[in-house]
Amino acid sequence: MRWLLALLFLLPGAAMAQGVPALTLTEGADGGTTYSLSLQIVALMTALTVLPSIVLGMTAFTRIIIVLSILRQALGTQQTPPNQVLIALALFLTFFVMQPTLTEFYDTAMGPYLDGTMPADQAIRQGSAVIKAFLIENTRQNDLMMFQQMAGDGPYATQEEVPLPVLLPAFITSELKTAFQIGFLIFLPFLVIDMVVASILMALGMMMLSPMLVSLPIKLLLFVLVDGWALTVGSLAATYGVGG
Repeated sequence: MRWLLALLFLLPGAAMAQGVPALTLTEGADGGTTYSLSLQIVALMTALTVLPSIVLGMTAFTRIIIVLSILRQALGTQQTPPNQVLIALALFLTFFVMQPTLTEFYDTAMGPYLDGTMPADQAIRQGSAVIKAFLIENTRQNDLMMFQQMAGDGPYATQEEVPLPVLLPAFITSELKTAFQIGFLIFLPFLVIDMVVASILMALGMMMLSPMLVSLPIKLLLFVLVDGWALTVGSLAATYGVGG
């Protein structure tokens, strides 16, 4: 639950709306009661709209879902596992990978703010520093320098000086490159199996038999024997320094 609250807290609008009642009751002169919604509902709806972009752009979700999608394509199982299962696995693995960062975020920023011991502006600065540390740690320097030059900024002395408009696209670009590199390494052995099966069928003169039909059970058997899901999930977590 604190992970969801931590993500919502990243939005300044949601933070500033803290403490505003969601429903206001006004007693009329004639004894009637009128109800009016406050700005907190607007902030909440805005947070729910932007939340998917936050999950996609500021966490490990992008790398994980791309690698899992490439793995499914390499297996040749079409829609198995279905998209809902892949997204659920990617989300749970994202929470696992992001747990140290989100725990630090809650302890240093959101927790003190909710307890009333830290003002909102200071909490936002503290929380942004924690998120920036994760993003910079997993961003290639070449990608960061590219967007820094495109923005016309000079070299940054500290992590706090890196603006989010420069850091976020650099992080996503770096995640895409890393995800496709991992996907290539996963795809390669399955491609070799397809080529070997196709060559054997051609040598036997079985031209009418689809190589994919024969290689699919072989790839599934190999993937199960090597405990492929555990290896894939563990390797993805290890790329973020979790369990490594």
